[in-house]
Amino acid sequence: MFALFIFIAANPHAVAVELDLVKTSVPVVLDSRLTIQTSTGKGDVPVHISRDWTIRQVDVTRAIILVHGWPRRDLDADEYVSKHAGKAALDTIFITPQFLIQADVTGHQLPAATLRWDLDGWKQGYDAQAPAPVSSFDVIDSIIQRLTDRRKFPNLKIIVLAGHSAGGQFVQRYAVVGHGADALSAADIHVRYVVANPATYLYFTDKRMQSDGSFAVVDAKNCPGFSNWNMGWLGKLPAYVAQPVSVDKLEKAYLARDVVYLLGTADNDPIADALGMSCPYKIQGATRYDRGLAYAKYIDFSAQGHSNHRLMKVPNVGHHAYAMYSSTCGLAALFDRPGCRLKKWRCTR
Repeated sequence: MFALFIFIAANPHAVAVELDLVKTSVPVVLDSRLTIQTSTGKGDVPVHISRDWTIRQVDVTRAIILVHGWPRRDLDADEYVSKHAGKAALDTIFITPQFLIQADVTGHQLPAATLRWDLDGWKQGYDAQAPAPVSSFDVIDSIIQRLTDRRKFPNLKIIVLAGHSAGGQFVQRYAVVGHGADALSAADIHVRYVVANPATYLYFTDKRMQSDGSFAVVDAKNCPGFSNWNMGWLGKLPAYVAQPVSVDKLEKAYLARDVVYLLGTADNDPIADALGMSCPYKIQGATRYDRGLAYAKYIDFSAQGHSNHRLMKVPNVGHHAYAMYSSTCGLAALFDRPGCRLKKWRCTR
C-alpha cells in the first residue's frame, strides 16, 4: 500500500483535473424538465427527449435511456449514436436525464424545485440533497413509468438503459436494485442494461478474483471499505433499496436479467480514475478493463455459466462513451445490429 501512495503522489495532475471538472458547474443544462413525484416529496430533473412523449408515438418500438458520466457533460450521445445507427434508430426514442449538483444549480440560477445530489450520491442511488429526498434511481423509475403507458407507446418492445463510466456504475447498480423491471414485465416490454467501462462493480459476496484467476474471500482488515455500498452490501445503503435486503434474491434476479458489459480494451490506464487508486477499487482489478474482465468471470463463477449476461469487447477503444456506443458491438448492444457475435463472454468488433 505504501508503494501505491507513492505512485499516486507522483501522478497528482490527472486526479486533480478530473476532480476539479466534476466539482465545477456544467456548461449546459438540458432543455426540458421531468417532475419526479415520490412518497417523500418531489422535484424536477433536467432531461432531453428526442420525441414529444406527451403525444401518441405509434412507430416507436425501442427506447434508449442514456446516463452520463461523473462530470455530467456527455449529454448528446443520443445524436451521435443515432447518426451511426442509421435506419435502426428511426423507431427509437432517446431519453437523457441529467443529475445535477449544487454547483450546477447555483451556477445557472436554477429554480429551487431542481433536484441536486452530492458529487457521488447520484451514481450510487442516494437521495437528492434538495428539494426533497428523491433517489436518483427514482428518476429512472419515472421515465420507465412514462414509457410503459400503452396509450402513448402502443408498440414499444424494448427499453435499453445504458451508461458509460459513472453512468455505467449507475446502470449496473440499478439493474440489481431498481424497481422498474416489474412494471416492464407487466407491460410485456423487455429491458436490457448496457454497462460500459464503469470504474467498479457491485459484488454479492466478499470474494474477489486472485492473481491466479481463482476467487477468495477478502479480509476487510487488509482492505477497509471494499464491501461497502456501492461495491458491496455493508455501510449505508440508499433508502431506495427495499428492506429487508435479501442479497441472494437480488443476485438471482440480476443473473436472470439481460445485462451487457461493454468494455473498451484500451481503457487500461491504471491512474485514470480520480478515486480509483484506493484499495476497494484496486482489489477489483488494476484498471477499468481488468475490473470488467474480473467481474465477468465472477458472474460466470457465481452463475455456474447460467446467466443472461454478455461480455462485449471493443478493440482499441479507451474511455470514450461515443466511440464505445458507436462501435459494432456498441450498436449491437443498443440496437441489436448485426456484426457483433452475441455469445456469452465473447464478442469481437
